[in-house]
Amino acid sequence: MSNIKLETLKTIDGYVSSALIDLESGMVMAGDGDGSIDLDLAAAGNCEVLKRKMRVADSLTLNDSVDDILITLTKQYHLLRPLATNNKVFLYLVLNRDKSNLAMARHVLKAFEKELDFS
Repeated sequence: MSNIKLETLKTIDGYVSSALIDLESGMVMAGDGDGSIDLDLAAAGNCEVLKRKMRVADSLTLNDSVDDILITLTKQYHLLRPLATNNKVFLYLVLNRDKSNLAMARHVLKAFEKELDFS
């Protein structure tokens, strides 16, 4: 998976870090950032968050899927976005809250998914 590049995500205002994560193993398939986030630790923890939300949605028989999860911290936004084409993989994006536009970041993240090539 070393051919997966997250360069486009760096153009998002307030960008701190990003990763493509395997939901089943919790392993980082591709990652980038300024080093302030331990992506391996974040991947493992955020896998649990996403798995639990998916289970709750199933238990509630919502007949819907998770588009993304926003975790709002006092200084950062953390976005978890399962891929529409493969919900066993998700994108993780960390933004500086003071420098980002959340709506635009969500838009770019959704569009970026179409650029991914797993070949």
